[in-house]
Amino acid sequence: VQLQAFGGGLVQAGGSLRLSCTASGRSFSSYSMGWFRQAPGKQQEFVARIRRYNAETTYANSVKGRFTISRDNAKNTVSLQMNNLQPEDTAVYYCAADDGDTYFYRDSRQYPYWGQGTQVTVSS
Repeated sequence: VQLQAFGGGLVQAGGSLRLSCTASGRSFSSYSMGWFRQAPGKQQEFVARIRRYNAETTYANSVKGRFTISRDNAKNTVSLQMNNLQPEDTAVYYCAADDGDTYFYRDSRQYPYWGQGTQVTVSS
């Protein structure tokens, strides 16, 4: 599966952005999808995941209540709605696909497929 992420940009603190990631290739509904981010000088970190089939969602504590992950299998798209953005949310955001249903979904190594990343910058 090939992934392409888009929707990043520059926003003031308290603002919102919506990231999307489109997939091509094998059946999108058979993939669990994740979003990760990497800030300058920091390790990549888990942001959110939506499971295949039942669309169960999980979030990092740092974004819970502010970010919402969703998927539209008919459009082969996973989205990340980000509200009340803060400067610490500044990072390159990546979508990733897992063709299984890994228990270790917070570990980026469990995802074989990655999009190219989209920059999110939040100014204070």
